[in-house]
Amino acid sequence: MTEKTAATQPRRLSEITHWDMETDVAVIGFGGAGGCAAIEAADAGAEVIVFEVASAAGGSTALSSAEIYMGGSGGTRVQKASGFEDSTEAMFTYMMMCAGRLADEEKIRNYCENSAAHFDWLVGLGVPFKDSFHEERAMMCLTDDGLLYTGSENAWPFNEQATPAPRGHNLYVEGDNGGPLFMKIVGENVERRDNIRVEFEARALTLVADEHNRVHGLVVRINQQEMTVRARGGVVLCAGGFVMNEEMVNKYAPRLTEGSYALGNPGDTGSGILMGMGVGAAAINMQEGFITLPYYPPASMTYGLVINDKAQRIINEDVYHSRLGNAILRDNADRHYFVLTVEQYGDYESSSWMGAEVAATGETVEELEAELALPEGSLVATIDQYNHFAARGEDPFFHKSPDWLQVMKPPLVALDVTPGRGSYWPYFTLGGLDTLPTGEVLDPLRKTVPGLYAAGRTACGVVRSAEGYSSGMSIGDATFSGRLAGRSAARRAVSDNGATHAA
Repeated sequence: MTEKTAATQPRRLSEITHWDMETDVAVIGFGGAGGCAAIEAADAGAEVIVFEVASAAGGSTALSSAEIYMGGSGGTRVQKASGFEDSTEAMFTYMMMCAGRLADEEKIRNYCENSAAHFDWLVGLGVPFKDSFHEERAMMCLTDDGLLYTGSENAWPFNEQATPAPRGHNLYVEGDNGGPLFMKIVGENVERRDNIRVEFEARALTLVADEHNRVHGLVVRINQQEMTVRARGGVVLCAGGFVMNEEMVNKYAPRLTEGSYALGNPGDTGSGILMGMGVGAAAINMQEGFITLPYYPPASMTYGLVINDKAQRIINEDVYHSRLGNAILRDNADRHYFVLTVEQYGDYESSSWMGAEVAATGETVEELEAELALPEGSLVATIDQYNHFAARGEDPFFHKSPDWLQVMKPPLVALDVTPGRGSYWPYFTLGGLDTLPTGEVLDPLRKTVPGLYAAGRTACGVVRSAEGYSSGMSIGDATFSGRLAGRSAARRAVSDNGATHAA
């Protein structure tokens, strides 16, 4: 039966003749979400076992730059030291706009109201942040500065409704090394807690549930042997998303297949989501994902224009890179180009991650238009109109910030940013199990599945789409939601030793 155990087919409690292990809280996955869940559960008095399929901690968090999106409540220590005041309402308004029609208002409200306190909790673990602001527009902070803008806070329409503030908190380390440092610190905190045990190279196979789908534990494979684990308080699923499961991506989020590179770790197979679905949990927002065109650096790219094969602009180019990428994917056109002056092109070839090839150059607008085979006069009209208003510091059609408006003076260059034509389009999934802010997993009627919790990308969190993504929202949500889920499972375990719930 070992090879046939399926995530979507829970082992029934009535089939269990003995438990190979027992604990208060079982955490599946040792990335940012799982590590924080284990720490919070342990500090609440629970005994914890973490099961990690890899041979070391890390997950997708360790692969990231680990910006963490935090603010509100007047500002974090780093925000205040850098001269920024950040209200909870401004943060809440911004994040609600980001999530749009998909927003979970209760979850976003809870995140914003407790975000500054979450910063303090991370600092308490030993996570270091320098009290300095990185002013340059950047996809990630390669200096050791502690704060930067990581979203569309300064761009329309967000800046009209929510007072902008930088909320991307970067660890006190140079280069793209935030993720490894963050997980090193989390791992050290786990090791210091005597009531946390970690089982590496342990693959969670399925949940153990009774006939009412109450979760009592799980089945894991360790050293090629299936073992049953009783979890008195519950199981916390922190097993990542499903970006590495081609079948699930094709089924639930086919639009992501337009991307060129799956961002994640080999364990992002959707196993946690499938286990939850197997006991009746609802999976929501499964069609959505983060997919992006990382067009900056250099920051000067922001001065350029994104057009389609009809020479039409489609968005204000000062937005966060995934919002621009999402606009390209949703536009009904066969080709898309980034048009730049030679000065704006700048050091693109040496500093950009986008990898888009030059499609055409032109000493005049007409020459570029002809080389791109655009309708006669179309690009001339677009650039003439843009230049007319840019000279006045205006963009009445797409509301690009005056800070990023420049008259487009030839010679010009056009980069082909069409998906599938060589440029870099990374992606990962954002759908997952429906949960309460407490981490409790819900069924399709939004009733809790007793004994089951989820966090990180296994759950559908505060960030819901590429259109409204800001860097740091994933790690922020994963670590915060992991804490809440771990705390909830611990509370269930230590309440009367879990006797009421385990009966």
